[in-house]
Amino acid sequence: MSETELSPKPACESYSEMTEIVLPSHTNPLGTAFGGQVMAWIDICAGIAAQRHARQVVVTASMDDLHFRAPIYKGEFVVLKAQVNRSFHSSMEVGVRVEAENPLTGERRHCSSAYLTFVALDADGNRVPIPPLIPETEDEKRRYEEAAERRRYRLERRNLERDVVRRSHSPLSGASESSGS
Repeated sequence: MSETELSPKPACESYSEMTEIVLPSHTNPLGTAFGGQVMAWIDICAGIAAQRHARQVVVTASMDDLHFRAPIYKGEFVVLKAQVNRSFHSSMEVGVRVEAENPLTGERRHCSSAYLTFVALDADGNRVPIPPLIPETEDEKRRYEEAAERRRYRLERRNLERDVVRRSHSPLSGASESSGS
């Protein structure tokens, strides 16, 4: 199916929400959730949103910087909310908001946010087109525009990293050249 044959889909159709409880096995000696565990939950929640939009197998291509704003303590609920912000040809950006919830009071606090890029693949592992995204609310429209800016930044950064790799030399080859071996 070509991209022109794919029907645009509203952003809200990709919405995914997960709730987890922080168990002792999820915590460090301070009684707070391991960052890696939170990252895994973010990836799962975002992957569900991406697959709901694409209705294809999707894989995580990248996660932007992740900053932990507040700790999540043992026994608290972790509420993750994800939605596709923008789709491109075969990739899409998914935004995830992570909140901790006090199970006794219901009070929530924002703990982290992340942006992930997913790619849709066919059975042979080749990229496939995904439906265009329709932002409907003002918030979705804002996230849609911001996602285009983040994508430009990601592509610029990727090109810079490629240039650095092309210019760099193996430390061993430089050492052997300078020692005359």
